[in-house]
Amino acid sequence: MPSAVIAANAPHAVVGIAIALLVLLPETWAALRAARANRLQTSFNLAYGSALASIGLTIPVVVSVAVVLSLPLLLGVSPKELVLLALTFMVSIITLATGRTNVLQGTVHLVIFGALLFLSLFP
Repeated sequence: MPSAVIAANAPHAVVGIAIALLVLLPETWAALRAARANRLQTSFNLAYGSALASIGLTIPVVVSVAVVLSLPLLLGVSPKELVLLALTFMVSIITLATGRTNVLQGTVHLVIFGALLFLSLFP
């Protein structure tokens, strides 16, 4: 994979995105099936639950390994990624405050995600 990234002259973040997509694929597939069946709340719950579980498990493990092995820990986020993260939090608060989701809110989340992917591939 890294040789393909180097050959494509893509940033190294592409490897992390590919791994995250692979890990989240089963829940994403289930969320898409639920959305196609017009069960948007179930779809939203699946998508958010899997993402939070992945993050909730990954970050503590990375921090633990870095502390145990005395490795430097850098969970760096560039300014553009920080803006997208803050925007995602704000949109999530608005989405969750209503207690129900709709297609427009889901589309906004997908647009933000698309922007993250685009900016990761073309910094």
